[in-house]
Order: sequence, then structure tokens, then C-alpha cells
Amino acid sequence: MEKTPRGTSVGVDDPYEFAGVCDHLTGEGRCRYAFEHYEHDPDFARDRATEDYECPVIDPETDETWADCPHFRSRNRDRECTRCGLEEKRMAHDDERPLLEEHHLSYARDGDRLSHEITIYLCRWCHAKVHDSWARITDDASPDPEAIAELEGRRGREQSELGFESAAERYDSGDGDG
Repeated sequence: MEKTPRGTSVGVDDPYEFAGVCDHLTGEGRCRYAFEHYEHDPDFARDRATEDYECPVIDPETDETWADCPHFRSRNRDRECTRCGLEEKRMAHDDERPLLEEHHLSYARDGDRLSHEITIYLCRWCHAKVHDSWARITDDASPDPEAIAELEGRRGREQSELGFESAAERYDSGDGDG
């Protein structure tokens, strides 16, 4: 199983199993990285420019995969836990700790620099289980009872904010003088 630089588990054997489409890929199949960040890797940018910035991975006539691209990046945008399905619930103007945390699946190998950024979301309870134990992202898991309680508490506060309460009721001093 893949490990972090500290030796803790990331919960998967193959990070690319969870990778989506490259974040640098445009809707027309072009590589935005080569066009916008040519100074970071001039050779790569030059190669892509000769091919009109076309991404070779999506070309059905090549055998290239996302793992072959030196600048591949895939960050999950779904706001739910990949392992247990818990949905994020953020309260506006609140500094509460988020229910979901980014979880990186790809780390540097052999002390080298980070190869690819592959990021998913895990609820903080699944995140702890994956890093601190044998838990895998592919486990058939249900949300932790504490996670459900936290989510329901946030939903309850949200519902109470939606209810109408006049300013007089909200700031009633309780002395009856209105």
C-alpha cells in the first residue's frame, strides 16, 4: 500500500485508481499547463506546442496514461467522503472545523519530489482511520456515529437560522416592556 513520507498509510495500492481527468486538460483536449506554465518545463511545453498543445493521454491512438504525464494533477471536487459518503456541511460565517479534509494519495518516491498530485476528500473520521490503522479507502464503510451527530447538529443549526423570528422576539430582554 502507498505510504506518506512519515510511513503512514494512504489507504490505496494504486492512487491512479482514484484519479479523474487531469486538472490541466481543457474541454478541447489541450494541455493548459504547457501553455500557461511553459517556463516551468520548457521541453515539455515545446513538445506540446509542436502538437498544438494536444494532450497525448486522451488520444485513443496512443498508449499513454495519466501516470506517463510529468505534470498530471487530479483533485477531486466532490464534497463528500470518498470512503463513507458523508457530505460536507459548512456553516456560513462560522469557524467550525470542516467535516471533510483533503487526502493526498500520491507522495514522493525514493526521497524524490512529488510525482503527481492526486487528491480526494475524506471525512476527518475516515481520514484518521486511513492514516492511523489498516483502513482502506475502498472499504465498505458507513459514516462514523460522531460524524453523523456533527452533520445533524449543523443541519439543525441551519434549519433554525431559516426560521423567521422578528427582531423583537430575537432580542427580547424578557422584562415584558417590549
